[in-house]
Amino acid sequence: MSGGVVWITGLPSSGKSTLAARAHRALLGEGRASCLLDGDEVRDALVPRPGYDPRARDDFYETLARLAALLARQGPIVIVAATAHRRAYRERARALAPRLIEVYVDVAPATCRERDPKGLYHAAGAGEIGALPGAGADYEAPLAPEVVARGGEDEAALAALLERARSWSASAGAGPW
Repeated sequence: MSGGVVWITGLPSSGKSTLAARAHRALLGEGRASCLLDGDEVRDALVPRPGYDPRARDDFYETLARLAALLARQGPIVIVAATAHRRAYRERARALAPRLIEVYVDVAPATCRERDPKGLYHAAGAGEIGALPGAGADYEAPLAPEVVARGGEDEAALAALLERARSWSASAGAGPW
């Protein structure tokens, strides 16, 4: 049975990576094959490193969607934590993946700016970085996400995404990624 992709989207500092890591640990703890692709980590691994101009973002999200789909076709549940601020990016991922669950981490922009563990909003405000989704670049929220989370610690959202993802992977013990 092929796997699928759980794409966790939301503004920077909304809790995407936290929710993704929790889901990944839960699946691995159950013996289910799972792979976590955090957008920041994938961006750091690519050579040459992708930029943030519109064309570079288009290319990066195309690459990320293709990588997630490629891995999912091998069987694991691939969890992607990436802003993907344009609906078109996420629609492309859905078109490529064998199955896809879109999870929207719906957190107010003011809360994200307050959290800002990487200092992105501060840097955007100081003009040190270009258009940041939620601070100079629009974020297109999903129109009909399968799961809505109110942050990375949302237990109900975690349970909902895990329930959906578990239905893809009937065989345990396929080995973690």
